[in-house]
Amino acid sequence: MSLEDCERHYGSLNSDFGNESAGSDRRSASGAYSGEEEKLHYIPIRILGRGAFGEATLYRRTEDNSLVVWKEVDLNCLSDKERRDVMNEISILSILQHNNIIAYFNHFMDKNTLLIELEYCNGGNLYDKINQQKGKLFTEEIVIWYLYQIASAVAHIHKAGVLHRDIKTLNIFLTKTNLIKLGDYGLAKKLDSQFSMAETCVGTPYYMSPELCQGVKYNFKSDIWAMGCVIFELLTLTRTFDATNPLNLCVKIVQGNWTMEVNSDVYSSELIKLVYECLDQDPEKRPTADQILDQPILSCRRQELEEKVELLNSANKKPRLSTVTESPVAVVTTRSREVYFWGGGKFTPQKLDAFKGGSSAQHVCAGETHFAVVTVEKELYTWASVQGGAKMVGQLGHGDQASYRQPRRVERLQGKAIRQVACGADFTACVTDEDQMYMFGSDYYGCIGVDNELGMEVLEPVLLDFFQERPVKQVSCRLGLDSEDDSACPMQVEVPKGATITSVHCGCDGTFLLTESGKVLACGNNELNKLGLNQGISGIKNHSGEVLF
Repeated sequence: MSLEDCERHYGSLNSDFGNESAGSDRRSASGAYSGEEEKLHYIPIRILGRGAFGEATLYRRTEDNSLVVWKEVDLNCLSDKERRDVMNEISILSILQHNNIIAYFNHFMDKNTLLIELEYCNGGNLYDKINQQKGKLFTEEIVIWYLYQIASAVAHIHKAGVLHRDIKTLNIFLTKTNLIKLGDYGLAKKLDSQFSMAETCVGTPYYMSPELCQGVKYNFKSDIWAMGCVIFELLTLTRTFDATNPLNLCVKIVQGNWTMEVNSDVYSSELIKLVYECLDQDPEKRPTADQILDQPILSCRRQELEEKVELLNSANKKPRLSTVTESPVAVVTTRSREVYFWGGGKFTPQKLDAFKGGSSAQHVCAGETHFAVVTVEKELYTWASVQGGAKMVGQLGHGDQASYRQPRRVERLQGKAIRQVACGADFTACVTDEDQMYMFGSDYYGCIGVDNELGMEVLEPVLLDFFQERPVKQVSCRLGLDSEDDSACPMQVEVPKGATITSVHCGCDGTFLLTESGKVLACGNNELNKLGLNQGISGIKNHSGEVLF
């Protein structure tokens, strides 16, 4: 498909990315907008990486607050074949829709630059994940989790008649919840049938199959070989084949001379056997992706794994797809979010320069002496505002009692996608995209709800087991400790029959609950009618009037 054909098929856009004042929109130069054209607004966050032909940049789409990647390709730098490869990637991505495959949303043209809008994975790639292990082997449970997702993605693309041809750890992306996304289809090829063969020698040398090394025709089983190399790396933390030059590498691949054996003391014989079957020299003897999924080691837990993938995908905020038939117009703005704080002797709002780019704020919360920010990339930062260097009691979550004056990332939550945070007087609670709740800080009055054996001060985030079977959608903290009874474990609040709570908001000695029907329930100290109940009693009462938070 030519560049012109692809533009006619998918729609095109000429965008003017000229310099303008901060806060103004930089709009497309395609002329007047028709009434049916849909405008999508984007804010640049940060550059994720640079390649030979362009950059990959993270954007936030303001309509739904989702994060997307614009893969930029400078068409002037490409040969005719390379242009075909780029347009081929768009063509293939548009037909692949699967929970374990990088989603394609749109593409735009800016003069001689092609911008491909793709799903963003906030957990890096499998190559980095393996390197971060620093010699510590993955558990079999994790390897099986990755294996299932990779095999599911490969099975899907093969059913669509697509041969990936460049499966490697660098092209397998992760979310912070360990969800796998197979990406980079620039070298992929559409075959007419499962019996079709390809001839072009492409791919990354370390993952090339024996048939590729020997220059003979190959098919979908070449992807299975590359997949076997990836799983071998997960099991050994080393490349399957290694050499000082391409020729020696090809010799080792053809001879099946892998760098080391998989540790049978750590991994089951079933898992090891399956990996070596994928690395069989004879393509016909390698299993298909569907056959891998049918192996007992995966099939016995397939429903559980499918449900987990579905759950994690539903937690990820996906961009809203266009509702119009024509390609929407991209509007890029330079507006950014800034964080200010005051108090603790500061009478004028102070701007925090720490929150910009990829660390720009998505959600903020304040306690009596500490602050918390969730960034657009779902990382948690905390800091304090205290006088005289007073010690904290763990509410910052940094593992000590220091009163950090500047925002500091909570390292214990690295790898967790934080959705929301709430601050109490001297404790903090946060909720992840997996609907899990972590808490840290003072547990003197049972505020955190953990076992006393952990001590009265919890210096690092701990997962609340109580909510493992009770997914958490939102958390709010009361700032005071004036409740009549202390409870060291969560207690269910009885609400009027038929009322469904959609959100909760806490003050120092009162709580408001918003119901699905739009009514407000209030409980706590009603002194001076602060709950708006018009009567001097406590307890849950239905507030029928309109309440604005």
